[in-house]
Amino acid sequence: MRSTPELVTKPARLLAEPVQSLSATRPSRTSVLWIALLLPVGILSVVFYDSVAYMADLWLTDENYGHGMLVPWISLYLIWQQRQQVMELSTSGSWWGLIWILAGTAFYIIGELATVYQFLHVSLWCLLVGLLVSALGFRSVSAMAFPLAFLLTVVPLPQFLYQGLSGKLQLISSALGVGCLQIIGITAFRDGNVIDLGPIQLQVVDACSGLRYLFPLATLALLCSYLFRERLWKRIVLFVSSIPISILLNGFRIGMIGVLVEHFGQGAAEGFYHMFEGWVLFMASLGLLVAEMVILRKIGPSLEPRNENRAPQRQGTVSPSYETILLRPSYLYSVGLLCLLPFAATQVTERGEVPPVRQPFLDFPMQLQRWSGTSFPLETRYVEALKFDDYVLADYKQPQSPPVNLYIAYYRSQRKGQSAHSPQSCIPGGGWEIGTIDTVQLKTSGDQAPANRALIQKGDQRQLVLYWFKQRDRVVANEYLVKLYVLWDAMTRQRTDGALIRLTTPIQQNETDKAAEQRLIQFAQDMDPVLTRYVPD
Repeated sequence: MRSTPELVTKPARLLAEPVQSLSATRPSRTSVLWIALLLPVGILSVVFYDSVAYMADLWLTDENYGHGMLVPWISLYLIWQQRQQVMELSTSGSWWGLIWILAGTAFYIIGELATVYQFLHVSLWCLLVGLLVSALGFRSVSAMAFPLAFLLTVVPLPQFLYQGLSGKLQLISSALGVGCLQIIGITAFRDGNVIDLGPIQLQVVDACSGLRYLFPLATLALLCSYLFRERLWKRIVLFVSSIPISILLNGFRIGMIGVLVEHFGQGAAEGFYHMFEGWVLFMASLGLLVAEMVILRKIGPSLEPRNENRAPQRQGTVSPSYETILLRPSYLYSVGLLCLLPFAATQVTERGEVPPVRQPFLDFPMQLQRWSGTSFPLETRYVEALKFDDYVLADYKQPQSPPVNLYIAYYRSQRKGQSAHSPQSCIPGGGWEIGTIDTVQLKTSGDQAPANRALIQKGDQRQLVLYWFKQRDRVVANEYLVKLYVLWDAMTRQRTDGALIRLTTPIQQNETDKAAEQRLIQFAQDMDPVLTRYVPD
């Protein structure tokens, strides 16, 4: 009778031993959790190291984006405040997170090929949102929509948009500064972005455009609008008003600098005084926002105060644990899809370019048909700022004719941060004001090609400018098309080389604009046969 239990127990032990050995070979629950948590962090850190480092460097070195280092911490704090509501709404993950992951991957590929850092920053944002959607679901992510969207305020503007906006704001700030000076009786005149005070001229450079106030003030106003528990129209007014406030106060600051320079000399416009005046004006703009909030609160009916900022938890519902969230199939599949990003990054970043053989501009002819030229060097500070690989700058003349200034900047590879600067942003820096700008047709190699025609003025001096972009075998006038062609040729031809070509000539007092235009068109036609040796198709 005692032998029976032994016969039953022994086979049971033998059957249990293989099962235990199989379970020992499977990854433990803790291992899967750590992989699901750390693998996305590692992938994003490696793939986006360069783009995040570039953005962080801007936060530390560029005063226009100095507020960026605070934005991620503010967003994290806002999300932390809503953590309980987010967890209560997280009933399941969402497979739509996979779409966000695919969109982020597409933005990454476009950003690398088109050499635009902003696409890489947006790519990282899309991937983070995709992981959150797949893990928490849309309802939870919508509860923290503002903190996530607020992160986009740290993304710097593309360089060509920044340059255009800065140039326009320089002219506006110069006009406002001169207006302030004239109101208080100080004689001042404006030539482009240069304020003439008689013996002293003040140049409103890029740093004085007001963007260093506009960007942080608009970001702060956006945050205040979110925290301002009032009706939607009041919050919109509060945010939009930050733009004219920053522009007007920057114009007032420039006028104040003019007053100080008038009484205390050039030193009042430099160093500590210049920085101190900027901080005083920024604090004043912040005070105006607070005063505006007080006024808006008193206008019309306000929202009914709510006892709680979140909906009460339903009875019988339990907030999911972090383990449950990280083990949801939608999230694990998103992590698996994210694992393909390093392979895509390797294919894109290691895709070598094949720039064509060309002659250096050192050999560019100084005799073109009847035109005789004299070349001269560009200042070092401009060479460092423009980041071209080769250039030519020369004045050409022919008998009984005003000169034509030629400037060509060649870029062997238009990678991130290295591309042609638009003359629309550079012209105002010399005190010139752009009057009109339109498009004309040039005849190059027997074909019609577009070129931008700009009429500029500085006091009594008037000049005509023609400029265009030669992108491989294309002549392009639109700066946005330049980026599209860079993307397309990077994918199909493994080339992103190109050049900016600019022609400038003075308009004589007894000369028509049409005559000056014909002179530039004639020079462009005479130069065209030799151009492809230095800017290849």
